[in-house]
Amino acid sequence: MRRVIVLCYHDVVGAPASGAASGFSGPDTASYKLDRAEFRRHLEAIAAGPPGSPEVRLTFDDGGVSTYTEIAPLLEEFNRWGYFFIPTSFIGTPGFLAKWQIRDLSLRGHVIGSHSRSHRGRMPGFAWERLAAEWIDSVAALADITGQAITSAAAPSGFYAPRVAEAAACAGIRELFTLEPTLRTHAVAGCVVRGRYLIKRHTSASTVARLAAGAPVERGRQFVFWNVKKAARTVLGSAYPRLRKSYFAWQGGPDA
Repeated sequence: MRRVIVLCYHDVVGAPASGAASGFSGPDTASYKLDRAEFRRHLEAIAAGPPGSPEVRLTFDDGGVSTYTEIAPLLEEFNRWGYFFIPTSFIGTPGFLAKWQIRDLSLRGHVIGSHSRSHRGRMPGFAWERLAAEWIDSVAALADITGQAITSAAAPSGFYAPRVAEAAACAGIRELFTLEPTLRTHAVAGCVVRGRYLIKRHTSASTVARLAAGAPVERGRQFVFWNVKKAARTVLGSAYPRLRKSYFAWQGGPDA
């Protein structure tokens, strides 16, 4: 069976200065906003992959308006379709997708998925009622917009535990994407949990090419970094998001 490698993107913008016009704003989120020309180079690198490379799926979190204005047209130019994960509380607000744009993306063949309702907090720690509502309400809102069953989702900010997948399964989600950099999958309550490799603003096309080809060294680097960050989240708890924002504010927004 052909391996599947999933890359996680966020926004694609015309220039770094225009990043605040799409998706969440702030120096930390700026590190996930790619320049349009660089994203094109990423797509070219993936298209040039050697025979026997894994199947590459491209996912895009947060539902910024650049999904419609920048990302989808470039994907279609390369005969690709994306997975677009949308936090439904932000639909129609400045910088985020409108309902008609989501509907059109679905009609064009892109996969519309849930990114929870609120995109707030650490989902593994939510009370069950709130956790279930985050998925159920979001799935219902997106199904109403697209007229299609919503069966894919991504856990916001990489906060994942098995109970997050259990709640997602209760909402009809059959494939849940995390930010753990792995090719392995497992099932929780009938929901397939699949990892992704995170792409940031300064990730080069050559790095993407190696990831798309399944290069063990490149995958290993992400695995090590992810586990260091995971340990920091565990040790620091609720202080971790505050320290992260402070770090990016001090750096002025560039990638770490």
